[in-house]
Amino acid sequence: MADSLHTTNPVALQALMSETLFIPKTPQQELTSAEEFIYQGDKSTGVLFILRYPDYPYFSPAAEEAFLKTIGALQLHAGNVAVVNLANPHNPNDWKRIMAFFQPKKITLLGVEPISLGLPAIAHNSYMHGKIATVFNTFSFEEMFADVQKKKMFWMEFKSFMG
Repeated sequence: MADSLHTTNPVALQALMSETLFIPKTPQQELTSAEEFIYQGDKSTGVLFILRYPDYPYFSPAAEEAFLKTIGALQLHAGNVAVVNLANPHNPNDWKRIMAFFQPKKITLLGVEPISLGLPAIAHNSYMHGKIATVFNTFSFEEMFADVQKKKMFWMEFKSFMG
């Protein structure tokens, strides 16, 4: 049996060319992420860094370098902490959902105002001890780059917080 149909008959060609082909429509799967948040790293360690960088997926290049050096000095690395950028429109800016999804024990707010997450005001380089987690509020790396005193204050408290 031939794999193709060949004809020069104009009536047959017209019938073949005007034939409407129907392809059964299969329902398209919705594009939903299996994860409620887009983040990098490992959330199972209980260490979470929350930031809000609208111009970058996570950190600016200079801030990422400073972040990696900072956590590296405490024997941590990008693979054993979780980093979530709340500027990503996919990520809910909802404290209860953050807590339920990440289940963190130590949370560092890098330039994110606690009030924007429905938390009480926490002074910079200060902690808030909750029932489940401790929140450390500090400056963004860009703020620390611009002010050496902020960087020194951060480092002293951060070492104690992570220790």
